[in-house]
Amino acid sequence: MSGFEFESLEKTLEKYIPENELTEVKRILFGNPTKHLELHSSAEIVASERDFELQGHAFQSAPEQLRASRRVRVGLIQNRTVLPTDAPILDQISAAHSRIAELVEVAAMCDVNIVCFQETWTMPFAFCTREKEPWSEFAESAEDGPTTRFCQELAKKYNMVIVSPILEREALHNTLWNTAVVISNSGQVLGKTRKNHIPRVGDFNESTYYMEGNTGHKVFQTQFGKIAVNICYGRHHPLNWLMYSMNGAEIIFNPSATVGALSEPMWSIEARNAAIANHCYTCAINRVGTEHFKNEFTSGDGKKAHHDFGHFYGSSYVSAPDGSRSPGLSRTRDGLLVVELDLNMNRQISDKWSFKMTGRYAEYASELAKVVSEDFKPNIVKE
Repeated sequence: MSGFEFESLEKTLEKYIPENELTEVKRILFGNPTKHLELHSSAEIVASERDFELQGHAFQSAPEQLRASRRVRVGLIQNRTVLPTDAPILDQISAAHSRIAELVEVAAMCDVNIVCFQETWTMPFAFCTREKEPWSEFAESAEDGPTTRFCQELAKKYNMVIVSPILEREALHNTLWNTAVVISNSGQVLGKTRKNHIPRVGDFNESTYYMEGNTGHKVFQTQFGKIAVNICYGRHHPLNWLMYSMNGAEIIFNPSATVGALSEPMWSIEARNAAIANHCYTCAINRVGTEHFKNEFTSGDGKKAHHDFGHFYGSSYVSAPDGSRSPGLSRTRDGLLVVELDLNMNRQISDKWSFKMTGRYAEYASELAKVVSEDFKPNIVKE
């Protein structure tokens, strides 16, 4: 069975692990089990008609005496590019808009409050090609570009916060950025945040297209909680997650585009570990499918040139601060993952484990200040 046909780890476990052992295996691998979330039957019918996977799960948190539950539904959308990568640009963007509109409509039927799309969702992930054209033409204004206006209409129509990661063109200096636009459920643009860390590994040649972000670690206060967006490669940097958390994020979204040969063994660990370490929820979103490009490109590793980046393996999931995680979406299909969570769990787990209270941040800040100085000498004890 090839990696492309392998649909999900969860389904393989269910197929081959004896039923009397499966519950314990899942507990060890995934933490406390999530509850199946009943979704409207009409949503399931529409999802089937539109050929995408629909899952619903809920995390369980303890009731409190002094605080009411703060239940929020998040929606994670993963999808393949709709048209070939050499189709006219406007056609590709329009097709992406139409496909996302189909999934967001079902998210609204499932009472989703906050939805997040995958990294640079309006375009192929073409940064492997090293070609500037035509890919730079996909860049648009974060404030009033056609994709932002499209998402504003959806947000207002469905009373839903939308996180829309795009390739941004900043008109003032004609600079490109990898940006997530956060749109309030009122339809207003709440703000934007840019990708802090740019990869220089394998075919991820992104540093030739856009700059490291300059927006810091913004947290957005929405009607449904305080959210942040840690774009793609930032998930490999623990301090990046930490700073969003220190700024008060209750949910951190990680919209991504990553391929199996490079990162898949790390995928199920990093966002989950961040949820544990930072007493918050994390949402990992990855695109799906294989994108083919007309012109060959090499990976700079001595191997033959090729026409595709590799298989984007989807597998989007949500992690809770207690170390549990939802089942993931398929490795091969478009999908919408709906997860209900109680934001009260963040403080409950913080009270239990006290990672922040015992963090010794002042000590680390002092040590890191020394590390980045030009005259730094490592603290190594020798005989």
